[in-house]
Amino acid sequence: MSSSLIKITRALISVSDKTGLPELAGKLAAHGVELISTGGTARLLREKGFAVKDVSDLTGFPEMLDGRVKTLHPKVHGGLLGIRGNAEHRAKMAEYGIAPIDLVVVNLYPFRQTIQKEGVKMEDAIENIDIGGPAMIRSAAKNHHDVAVIVDPADYAKVTTMLDENRGALTAEMRYELAVSAFTHTAAYDGEISRFLSSRVMTGAESTGLPDQIMLDLRKTTDLRYGENPHQRAALYHLAGSDERGVARSEQLQGKELSYNNLIDSDAAWDLVQELHRMHVRESLSSGAAMPHDIPHTCAIIKHTNPCGVGIAASAVEAFANARATDPVSAFGGIIAFSNTVDGPAAKEIAEMFAEVIIAPDFNDEARQVLNAKKNLRVLAMGSDVAPSLVQEVRRISGGMLVQDKDAELLDEEKFEIVSERKPTIIELRALRFAWAICKHVKSNAIVYARDKQLVGVGAGQMSRVDSVRFGALKAQLSLAGSVLASDAFFPFRDGIDEAAKQGITAVIQPGGSVRDKEVIEAANEHNLAMVFTGMRHFKH
Repeated sequence: MSSSLIKITRALISVSDKTGLPELAGKLAAHGVELISTGGTARLLREKGFAVKDVSDLTGFPEMLDGRVKTLHPKVHGGLLGIRGNAEHRAKMAEYGIAPIDLVVVNLYPFRQTIQKEGVKMEDAIENIDIGGPAMIRSAAKNHHDVAVIVDPADYAKVTTMLDENRGALTAEMRYELAVSAFTHTAAYDGEISRFLSSRVMTGAESTGLPDQIMLDLRKTTDLRYGENPHQRAALYHLAGSDERGVARSEQLQGKELSYNNLIDSDAAWDLVQELHRMHVRESLSSGAAMPHDIPHTCAIIKHTNPCGVGIAASAVEAFANARATDPVSAFGGIIAFSNTVDGPAAKEIAEMFAEVIIAPDFNDEARQVLNAKKNLRVLAMGSDVAPSLVQEVRRISGGMLVQDKDAELLDEEKFEIVSERKPTIIELRALRFAWAICKHVKSNAIVYARDKQLVGVGAGQMSRVDSVRFGALKAQLSLAGSVLASDAFFPFRDGIDEAAKQGITAVIQPGGSVRDKEVIEAANEHNLAMVFTGMRHFKH
């Protein structure tokens, strides 16, 4: 047997997640491994017919303090930390009757699951902070030269396979790999506790500020072919412990691997259709309509994170046709997102043009069959239970990170302030709300021309607001006459309003707040435009 191989003769098992435990114990027992365990884990193993030694018999002390003290004992940690090749360590272990432990199988109290429960109390969270578990994991991982440690049931299979291949022994490489996973696991666990406690004040109420420290636990899902450009490395990570579905956890039904840019654009598309979908759900509920059949279909087409088409209609195919009509040229090669299930007629229309990604809650059987003919087309199913993300956004800058709350606010019509002499009509108000929701998802300086349920033109990312007004009009393929205009921030001068009026718009929605608001309002009145102030800005950089 190679010197890098360590024979497993004694294992300490104490797990909260008992997935796969009987199978693991069976493999260990088959290799003659003595099993030591605690509490519920020991009971389960005995019920399954395994011979198990209680930790209390090993230490000579019972579990105490409501189970808070079980394994915090020299006979446990001496058995884990003793260096087998150190004569002095061996002598001390023999003097105090400390037997070596070769394998630790531990996963921790379900702190993350506890704090995710609605209305969780501080005392419940505190009681689910594991102490003995992390201590054993760290002891075993520190001494990985002699001891193996497993913290994830997903690793049971590879460990037992190696035990079978090496007559009950594990290699140094496997022990090192497991140790790295173990320290990552405890770091993430402590980070979760830190985040929870930092988010609360001593009274248990939610804190109003961001925490002093933020620890991110990111788990790599897959390597990507490259980043934004071929010379950049990239990978997709999940935020461990988050129950947020989102694009990163969508089900890819078909097509080529998703690229870095595909994921960025798909996320932008999904955010936009979900915004509009939530807006219509609120409107439907306020009017007493039934759910969900009365909620219209929304389709958005995204290019380089900016919308180049948005349509809302009674069917998916009509919504797509309206979205494509906004800018058919830019729609080519775009990301197409739907708020509702995609059916066969919509899929047939989509199949007539080139698209990179189609994303929707689901696709019916006819749609899947139609789209399957386009083998390279990436099709993502999001599921029907996707909730909006309310977490903070993190962005890297040189030397640090920027953290902010996600821009989840969208004002209701009741909070709009009409500042013009002419009041908007009901149809104009619907169009203004629609345009305002889209404007939030356009890169600043953002200008959106729209009618009720259809995007008409977009001016995005220009250095001056009046240039965005001009660019949005220039790009418009549909007539601007009778449309409305939304601006993500105030107009610093009246020139933007004068320029928009030339295009035939009838109403404007903007935050207001400029030192020249009076001049801007006068310009709207001169052109007989209705103007609404929201008092809220939606910059997107």
